[in-house]
Amino acid sequence: MVDITHKNNTLRTAIAQATLNVGSPKTVEAILTKQIPKGDVFEMAKTAGLFAAKRTSDMIPDCHPLPIEFTSIEYEIENLLIHIKVTIKTLYKTGVEVEAMHAASVVAITMYDMLKPVDKNIEISNIKLLEKKGGKSHYKDSGKGLKASIIVCSDSISAGHKEDRAGKAIIENLKTHDVSINEYSIIPDEIEQIQSKTKQLVDSNDLIIFTGGTGLSPRDVTPEALAPLIEQSIPGIEETIRNYGQNRMPYAMLSRSIAGFIGNTVVLALPGSTNGAKESMQAIFPAILHVFKMRKGEQH
Repeated sequence: MVDITHKNNTLRTAIAQATLNVGSPKTVEAILTKQIPKGDVFEMAKTAGLFAAKRTSDMIPDCHPLPIEFTSIEYEIENLLIHIKVTIKTLYKTGVEVEAMHAASVVAITMYDMLKPVDKNIEISNIKLLEKKGGKSHYKDSGKGLKASIIVCSDSISAGHKEDRAGKAIIENLKTHDVSINEYSIIPDEIEQIQSKTKQLVDSNDLIIFTGGTGLSPRDVTPEALAPLIEQSIPGIEETIRNYGQNRMPYAMLSRSIAGFIGNTVVLALPGSTNGAKESMQAIFPAILHVFKMRKGEQH
């Protein structure tokens, strides 16, 4: 079943090319004048390419079924070479490079099949990806030069009864985005301590990430502690965290993650579970790093 409502979908584009080398100028002329016995070569091959793009997952074992938003098949004739260019776009969580190459190859094979009665010297060559864009890699902002502090809010972990995994998962994610770690602390679920730690760190960090205390138990007070300090909220980050989690765990709707600026520092409150913290970071990174570019633009 195709997940067309995936909340982390991004417009992705892939352009692939295949080349058909015909044996004679007469073959090219016959294609252009529609004198090939099997019919209109370009139109028939284009139709085959459209089918191929949509059915790639039926042919290639590791390809997922996905919604194709747009397909374009173009031809360019260069002497005895016919270049086939396929452009595919999807609003989905994975790219369409294989779909584009599969479609290009099927267009070429269809043309070969239609032309073989009149030309015995046809070759297919250079099936390749010309371009791809979209997805997280296309919107990759670097965290180089940014400093972050990670604060774990948990009575049990601060008392030594449990081991922290969520905070460490956040640190690992930040390192992959070149963000420097300024401080890693564990504190109990106390409003005063959360607020005190925030005020202590806000001037020396670009990013402060709290994990824990965003649920609905009486001791989950992180949002209550941070909300009075937030000067400018960023609702889109909060929505993205919950939407991303909702696709994996129904209880994600109960999370009270928050995000906002205190001065020029971004402050986040993420879930305290290991998976909740990991998935929240996956949902918002690296796109969240763009807020620092936007902030600098406002200052200038």
